[in-house]
Amino acid sequence: MWEKREKMDDEYAKFVRRMNPPRVVIDNDSCEDATVIQVDSVNKHGILLDVVQVLTDVNLTITKAYISSDGVWFMDVFNVIDRDGKKIRDKDIINCIQMRLESNAGFVPSMRDSVGVMPSEEHTSIELSGTDRPGLLSEVCAVLADLHCNVVNAEIWTHNTRAAAVVHVTDDSTGCAIEDPIRLAAIKDLLCNVLKGNNELKPAKMTLATPGVTNRDRRLHQIMFADRDYERVERAELWRVEDKGSKPHVTALDCSQKDYTVITMRSKDRPKLLFDIICTLTDMQYVVFHGMVNTGRMEAYQEFYIRHVDGLPINSEAERERVVQCLEAAIERRASEGLELQLCTDDRVGLLSDITRIFRENSLCIKRAEISTKNGKAIDTFYVTDVTGSPVDPKIIDSIRRQIGQTILQVKCNPSPAPKPTQGTKMGYLFGNLFKAPSFQSFKLVRSYS
Repeated sequence: MWEKREKMDDEYAKFVRRMNPPRVVIDNDSCEDATVIQVDSVNKHGILLDVVQVLTDVNLTITKAYISSDGVWFMDVFNVIDRDGKKIRDKDIINCIQMRLESNAGFVPSMRDSVGVMPSEEHTSIELSGTDRPGLLSEVCAVLADLHCNVVNAEIWTHNTRAAAVVHVTDDSTGCAIEDPIRLAAIKDLLCNVLKGNNELKPAKMTLATPGVTNRDRRLHQIMFADRDYERVERAELWRVEDKGSKPHVTALDCSQKDYTVITMRSKDRPKLLFDIICTLTDMQYVVFHGMVNTGRMEAYQEFYIRHVDGLPINSEAERERVVQCLEAAIERRASEGLELQLCTDDRVGLLSDITRIFRENSLCIKRAEISTKNGKAIDTFYVTDVTGSPVDPKIIDSIRRQIGQTILQVKCNPSPAPKPTQGTKMGYLFGNLFKAPSFQSFKLVRSYS
C-alpha cells in the first residue's frame, strides 16, 4: 500500500513538471560584466545540481548566484562569464543552455545506486581509488601500457593521502573497448596491487563503470567520499605542513527561527567551485532552500540555508562536524595545488606512461591531472610539486622540458597564494534580513506563483 502511494506521488510529480516546464531567461543587458541566467521550474530534489552542472559543462564561471526553492517552485539567478571573463555571446552556447535547461529530458540523469560493469563500445571506463604516494600515477600508467591499454581520457585527484581516478581506456590494437572478461580481471588484479602499495589498512578499489551514467567529476567526489578522504590524517609522514591561510573556512550554524542549518563558506575562488559544493550537499542528501554566492577577484563567499531530505536541520554536533569536514574536502579536492604543466603533442600508445615516468624520475609528485585526446592530439594538464609538497625547482622543470620538448610541455602558471579567511563569519552576512521580509524582493525576483 505504501509503495503504491509513493508511486502515485511520483507520477503526480512528473505530471506537474510536464504541465509546468522549466523556463529559462538569458539576459545580456541587465548586468554590465556578466550574463544573467534565470531558471524557474517546479522543484525536485537535485534540480539545483542539474542546473549548475549544465552551466559547468559549457565551461562557464558562476560569479554570483541567488537561490530560492522553498515550497514547490525553484527559482535561481546566476551571473556567469566565459573562460575569458566575458559575457556569453556565442549563440550555440546560449541555445545549448536554453535547450538543456528547458527540456525535462535534457537535465543530467540523477545518480544511480550502483555503477554498471559493461564497457561502452568506444572505451572501457575504469574507476580507481587507493593510497596516494609519489610515482603512483606513473605506476598505474605503466601497468596499463604493459597490458596494451591506451588511455584516451582520464582525471586524477589526490587529497589527504588518498587518490581517485576515472580512466577511459581502449585496446591499443583495435582502438575499441576491452570486453574480454579474463583480460578485464587481470587488469583489475594488477591495478589493485599497484594501488594498494604497502598500505594494509586502506583497501584499493578498481571498478568497471558504464560511462555517462554519472558525471565524471561527480563520480570522483563520490569515490573520494566513499574512501572517507574528508577524515583528517595527523601523521608525521605527511609531505608538508599545510598553510593554514589557504584552508577554506566552513561553518554550520543553527537558524532556529526557520528550522534551517546555515552553511557559510569562505575560500579561494576557482572554476567549478559551486558545482563541487552543491554536488557534495546533494550526495549527502541535503537540500538547499535558499542561498547566495558572491565572488571577488580572489575570494568566494557562499551561504546556504539547508535541511536534510527528511525535512530536518542538522541536529547533532557529530553531524555538524561531518558536514563541515566534507565541504572542506569538496573545496580542496580540485584546488590547483602545485605548478601547472600542459602537454600538447601527437597521441601514441604509451605516451602517458613515458611522460609520468619522466616526472617520477625527476622527483615530481602529480597532485591532480586531466588527460584528454582529440583528433589524434594528446592535451594533458598536470599539477605538480616536489615529493615534499613544496614548489618545484625551476631547473628541474627546464631539464624535463628539454627531455620532452620545449614546445610540447609548457609551464602554464604558478598558483597564487590564497587569501586569508576572515574568522567569525556572521550568519546572514549576505542574506541580511531575508527572513524578516515576506518575499525575495531584495533579490529583484518579483515573479509570484499561485
